[in-house]
Amino acid sequence: MATTFEQARAESMDLPKKPDNMTLLKLYSLYKQGQEGDVSGDAPGGFDMVGKAKYNAWEALRGTPKEEAQRQYIELVNTLRGK
Repeated sequence: MATTFEQARAESMDLPKKPDNMTLLKLYSLYKQGQEGDVSGDAPGGFDMVGKAKYNAWEALRGTPKEEAQRQYIELVNTLRGK
């Protein structure tokens, strides 16, 4: 699945149209969970709203196995590509 996961990552860079912000956060968090596992470290501070949103989206996936996050990421990219 790792090869398919990395292929989906490459395909996510060339989507037919830019996803909305919530979908971008979902892509980011699923990729990070699938690549690294559970989030670590402290959440970004008050004025880093984008960083905080990314951290929170990834944090919401805590406990999700890497393989499951990879599967969901691949499915989401395929949906966005119209596959």
